Amino acid sequence: MNLERITFAFFIVLALTLNFGFFVGDIDNPVHHDRFELFAAIVVNLIATVLKFGDRTHIGAVLLATSLVADLQLIAAAVIWGVAVYGTGVGLTPQVTVAIVSMSGGALLANFVSVVILMAETLMMRR
Repeated sequence: MNLERITFAFFIVLALTLNFGFFVGDIDNPVHHDRFELFAAIVVNLIATVLKFGDRTHIGAVLLATSLVADLQLIAAAVIWGVAVYGTGVGLTPQVTVAIVSMSGGALLANFVSVVILMAETLMMRR
């Protein structure tokens, strides 16, 4: 076993599951989407992105790109949340919640692509 690969896979799968946990629920109901889970998803995605910096293969570049997309969308979701609650004072209306969850859904798709690529790379690996 390669400890580096285990850590890498752990953070990619954890990022996907945290993002999925935030995404699940009624899209316009703010009660179903916890801010701490969004924060955890952002932090784990950033860690997964940093772990991908050292991989110089073509698949590593694609993994880095998908992770950057997920980071960008999750950070945009957090910015929308922060501006709605603290910037404009509008609060979490159904429209704002839909925008936040939609951005999280895009990040979820990017994380899913990362996991599929990781699984394909693992299956192609020979001893």
